[in-house]
Amino acid sequence: MARDLEEYLRPGLDSTPFCPGCGHGILMNLILRAIDELKLSMDEMLFVSGIGCAAWIPSPHFNADTLHTLHGRAIAFATGAKLFNPKLNVMVISGDGDLTSIGGNHLIHAARRNIDLSVICANNMIYGMTGGQVASTSPLGAFTSTSMDGNIYRPFDLCKLVLGAGAPYVARYSVTQPLLLVSAIKKSLSIQGFTFIEVLSPCHTQFGRRNRYDSPADMLKALMESCISKEEAEYLTKEELKNKIITGEFNDGGS
Repeated sequence: MARDLEEYLRPGLDSTPFCPGCGHGILMNLILRAIDELKLSMDEMLFVSGIGCAAWIPSPHFNADTLHTLHGRAIAFATGAKLFNPKLNVMVISGDGDLTSIGGNHLIHAARRNIDLSVICANNMIYGMTGGQVASTSPLGAFTSTSMDGNIYRPFDLCKLVLGAGAPYVARYSVTQPLLLVSAIKKSLSIQGFTFIEVLSPCHTQFGRRNRYDSPADMLKALMESCISKEEAEYLTKEELKNKIITGEFNDGGS
């Protein structure tokens, strides 16, 4: 963690629960960077998470009020807190399994209702903490503990899913795109209404080793090579886009 962000961390922390090579530590740093640049008071924020590796980002790390809730119910708890105290800046930080599989209904209905929440989904394409099971975001053919012959189901496009539910701000970036990601987080915190950022964050322990990545660095390099901007994607054919991940803002909060 950068020295100038230490004030945002709970006193006495000397380690994190993240595995070596996990992208969630990078994401934690970038979230705090965005909060620092906006000069938001942690006393006026509430961080809500469910169950999973990404849920450990705010709790126990952030020196702020946090709710560590039931698996899949982070958005439901966050909605209740926001309705009780509308002045709070409520940010949900959790994983793809928690938010889009077990908590998928809460996600689409919160977007439909335009609840004033900032939701960050750390997508590592697998259930990282609970055993490496296949997730709604696991790529076709991906090897997991419950798809040992390769995943046979196509994954959700999370941004299209939330866009379809009516969210006014939707974006996707990788932890390998730190400046763009910080900008997106700052924007999401400045918009009144439901905002959603999908963050691609590699899990080497459960996903990487099963899918023949030799090291965490290889996963980061693969992300850097596969992520392209919306603008770049416009000039590529369907075949050229086959193994690419389109990043950018898909609804910029203006509608």
